[in-house]
Amino acid sequence: MIKVYNTMSRSKEIFKPQKEGEVSIYCCGVTPYSAPHIGNARPFVTWDVIRRYFAKIGYKVRYIQNFTDVDDKIIKAANEQGVTWKDISEKYIGVYFKSMDALNIKHADIYPKVSETMGDIINMVQTLIDKGFAYVLENGDVFYSVEKDKSYGKLSKRELTDMMAGARVAVDERKKHPMDFALWKSAKPGEPSWDSPWGKGRPGWHIECSAMSLKYLGEKFDFHGGGSDLIFPHHENEIAQSESAIGEENSFAQYWVHNGFITKGNQKVSKSDKAMAKSSKGFFTVEDILSKYPGEVIRLLLLQTHYRNQLEFDEDRVKEAQEFYGKLAKAYWQLDDLARKTHAGEFVKDKEDKNFAVIASKACALSDLGERLLSNFYAAMSDDFNTALAITYMFEYAREISNYYSEFIDGKVDTLKIDDKVILRVQEIYLEMASIIGIFEQPVPQEKSEEPAAAPELVNALMDIILSIRQDARAAKNWATSDKIRDALKEAGIVVEDTPQGATWHRQ
Repeated sequence: MIKVYNTMSRSKEIFKPQKEGEVSIYCCGVTPYSAPHIGNARPFVTWDVIRRYFAKIGYKVRYIQNFTDVDDKIIKAANEQGVTWKDISEKYIGVYFKSMDALNIKHADIYPKVSETMGDIINMVQTLIDKGFAYVLENGDVFYSVEKDKSYGKLSKRELTDMMAGARVAVDERKKHPMDFALWKSAKPGEPSWDSPWGKGRPGWHIECSAMSLKYLGEKFDFHGGGSDLIFPHHENEIAQSESAIGEENSFAQYWVHNGFITKGNQKVSKSDKAMAKSSKGFFTVEDILSKYPGEVIRLLLLQTHYRNQLEFDEDRVKEAQEFYGKLAKAYWQLDDLARKTHAGEFVKDKEDKNFAVIASKACALSDLGERLLSNFYAAMSDDFNTALAITYMFEYAREISNYYSEFIDGKVDTLKIDDKVILRVQEIYLEMASIIGIFEQPVPQEKSEEPAAAPELVNALMDIILSIRQDARAAKNWATSDKIRDALKEAGIVVEDTPQGATWHRQ
């Protein structure tokens, strides 16, 4: 049983998919007029781990995420830089993918763009006009009439009277109601425009997501999400115009999922906030942060707080996440070493009594613990995608793996032949957790072990032997063996250089 906190009901609900065994998701994407900041990244990391979880438990997931490639900010940036709006949007779409790929965010099934969905948008606006939910002004502007929708405000839990009281002073007098919002904007000089029944123009902000989600997911789909700043007015307006166009109040998205803000010094991180960017001193965009820290560390940091909670973001928090990640990575490599050693039969004692072996094996106890922690991990994910709690179970397992490994290396574990397959199961459990959280998909850092005091002399002696064997091969013109030794040493981090005085070596 999966429970999801639905913003619409302000409560956790049991998830019931529209189609058995399938999950449909629409997440509001970025407006590509500048590089994505860390606040942009949170919803995409959140939805990525939700997608991974559903896929892991057997659902077929369809995930749609748009690009708002026609927008006032894009037009402004284009005019300032003397390029086209398309130049700006395509440039920053590229930056977006580079940043999100570094965070291990899997690509959406489709990335629809406003500029490529214009026909669907125009048809939807016309439907709203025909049904009496929208009206056209003399200049070709089209507005949605909020008074026509008796349930307007149901997502944000606001009343129209309260909205009017809080409306800005500069109200468009042409509108029938101060809260009416634009579905279509008539063309202005220097702006991109498309032909429509009401003259040349371009869409309002909210209509695009309705048209795209309905086009690619149908009239009733499972999830719609984004940052909590989108609840009003964006998602509220989406619901109004979509349900009005479809003609059914319970159509459109069934579960509304919103992540909390990322803050810095109790101030919300916002791409348009130049003061915030300046105060962050190069620690604001995802690109800035990735220049200093690995993407998997940033991803882990974003998931260590429940997605609905506010997340205070600063460099100290990143450093803590990096240390935490290091401990998880340490267990990753320890399992790798254990799997190789047990498979090779190192330190293994045979036991004829297999029942005794199962009882006595500490590896079996570690595997049993893993099964319990994996069950707890899935229970946490099933309870409103609680990655923060799920990660604590993974960390607990990492700690026990490290304890076992230390005892194994010190010879304190009475290992058995049965442990070969058991350790592989321990590794499977650990990597299964990691696959849902979305880490260990990039090169995993490995701690450099300190060599004992006598190690340098031992290494030198071994290298003298190896180079002597290689020299014998060269003297016999056995170049294949000579090159094989050199290449194997290079893979181990040792570079061999041939000089007139003989071969020398050094660490990479």
